[in-house]
Parts: sequence; C-alpha cells; structure tokens
Amino acid sequence: MGTKEWLEKDFYKVLGVSKDASQEDIKKSYRKLARQNHPDANKGDTKSEERFKEVSEAYSVLSDPAKRKEYDEARSLFGNGGFRFPGGQGGGQGGGFNFDLNDIFTQRQGGGGQGGGLGDILGGIFTPGGRTTTRTPPGARPRRGADVETEATIGFTDGVNGVTVPLRMTSEAACPDCMGTGAKAGTVPRVCPECEGVGMKATTQGGTLSITEPCRNCKGRGLVVDDPCPTCHGSGRGTSSRTMQVRIPSGVADGQRIRLRGKGAPGERGGPAGDLYVTVHVSAHEKFGRKGEHLTLTVPISFPEAALGGEVQVPTLEGPEVKLKIPAGTPNGRTFRVRGKGTARRDGTKGDLLVTVEVVVPDHLDEKAKEALDAYRRAVGDPSAAQGGS
Repeated sequence: MGTKEWLEKDFYKVLGVSKDASQEDIKKSYRKLARQNHPDANKGDTKSEERFKEVSEAYSVLSDPAKRKEYDEARSLFGNGGFRFPGGQGGGQGGGFNFDLNDIFTQRQGGGGQGGGLGDILGGIFTPGGRTTTRTPPGARPRRGADVETEATIGFTDGVNGVTVPLRMTSEAACPDCMGTGAKAGTVPRVCPECEGVGMKATTQGGTLSITEPCRNCKGRGLVVDDPCPTCHGSGRGTSSRTMQVRIPSGVADGQRIRLRGKGAPGERGGPAGDLYVTVHVSAHEKFGRKGEHLTLTVPISFPEAALGGEVQVPTLEGPEVKLKIPAGTPNGRTFRVRGKGTARRDGTKGDLLVTVEVVVPDHLDEKAKEALDAYRRAVGDPSAAQGGS
C-alpha cells in the first residue's frame, strides 16, 4: 500500500474512536471489532473478512504512538493524501513522508515471493500461545517510491495540439551520504535485539491472548541505528531534484489530472518508482472556447445577413479562415458546425468548430438607414409603425 492510499483512510473512523482517544480505548475497540469480524468466526463472509483487514490495518498504526503521531501529522499536512511539489507553472510545496504499510503487511512466505501478513499482525489472537513467523526484516525489502503530484499551466493552443513541458521536480530519495541506511559513514545498522530483525513483536494479554504489533524499539524497521547519519539524522531519507520533460497529450481539458507511471519518487533498495500526477491548467483564449472535442466560437452578423442570408468569413484556431453560409431567416443564437476544425480525438480524427451567430444591433443609424427601417416596419405591418416615423 502506497503512502497516498494510506493517508486517504480515516483509521479513527474504522475503529470507531475519536482522534483524541487513549491507547486503552483504541485497544479495547480493536479487540471487540477483531473478534466480531475474524474469518474463523465468520466462515465464507467476505464482508467480515474485509472489515477484519481494515480494523487490523487501523490498529497497527494507531497502537504505535510514534506511527500514530506521524499519521496525524501527515493527514494534517497533506489532507487527502498525495504530495505537491514544485514544478511547471503551477508550483506547489514539497513534503516528505516515508512510512509504508508494506513494511507491516508484507512478509516472506517460505523463502519465495512476498505475501500479505495480516495474520502476523494479530498473531495468535484466537490461538493460545500464538507465534510469529520469521521473515525478512522490513528495512531490507524493496520499497516502492512515493507518488508525486504537481501542476502545469499551458496555453489554449497547446491544450488542443499537445505539448512537451519541462517540470522541475523535488521528491524524497535515499540520503546520499548514508545511501539510505540511516547510519553514519563507516558504521552500519544492527539487527534489532527486541524483534531479532523481524520488525514485529508478539505480546501476550491475559495469559492466552497474543497480539503481534510493530516493534516499538525499531519502529517496524527490523534495524537499529546506534550512530545516526548527521545529514538525515538516522531517517535514511533525503531529497532529490530533477528536471523532466513531460508530454501533455492533445485535447487535454482544463483541470484534467494526468498519471505518468514510474515518474514519481525513486524506490528504495531496488523497488519501483512511484507515479507522477500532473494537474493541467489550460489558459483561456480570447476568441475560442472548448466543448469536449469541439471548439466553440461566436461570430457577429448583421440583421440583413440574418434575414436575407449571406456568407461570412469565420476564423479557425490554426489555418486560414473558412466561409460559412448563413441561410435566410437565421435566428439570433443559431449554431453552425464546421467539420474537422476542432481538437484531435484519440483515433486521430478531429472534432468540429461550433459557430454561434450573434445578430448585432447598431447603436447609431443615419437618416437614410432610419427611413429604410421605417419603411421595412410598415411593410411587415408592425403595429408600432403608426407611432413611429422618420
């Protein structure tokens, strides 16, 4: 589970406790919900099984004061998860957070691949004298890099055609001085004596109830740093800055969020990189607008053109003007379609240009024009003609 997904979950709500609940209240609520939803007590009930996993996940974080504090601070700083870093023309602010629930939930299975470890978290809660499984220390496993969020502002035409923009990214990475170990140069972390490098520790409650939780001594890492690196202060984390060229596809909409796989923060110990999410802001155009895959445009016409018909020259976003035939009797606000002058579709074809005509009423008429309009009014039998005059 990535950091972003972790931050989006309200563990207090899952356990049914308030944010200022005591550790005893959290433990009490967890035990109650775990017994109610344990798979052994609800055979074949998938909803109970999912609920059991959620409860276990929430307790694994809130039961540890250090991780609870880190969780509260992260949610306070980053809201619904995700990170915002400097980049593009939208800017943003950076932050760092390196807790990953994979360190809690993932375990070795018989020396093969990695698998879920929910049973390891609860240990022998339903089995007297529960046991833990020996596994690779969390600090030694590959870890996926964090997802990164940034913004970019592009011009209207670039939004229609697509554009490549440079983005300056700052993200979390392994400390360059200690290479991510957290230990001072010339020293190495040692295996935690409390959990023997497992990262988890079982405690017995009431003589028969056994609960497995992250080791408090090493905070689930499985390793202890005696002489911390002066640069990262033992965290093993630092920051890296880089400029990358990001392709914004044609037809992108204002506010659209683009996901670029593997372009986020680098992974640890050979783990894959996270993803980059770019929120694109498209500037407005002085003439044209967007409606999905189509461009929109308002063109002024005169009353004679609307009444008698005619042709008008219509500008396009790129390229020469096109002629638009106005039929006689065209009402104000009618929309015409010019094929193939819109934005590019995924199949390579283009949308259309939607032209709306707006009948312009002159704010000044000379005497000759007034006489002509008065004659027109009389000809069509306008009742107001009897009150008018030239």
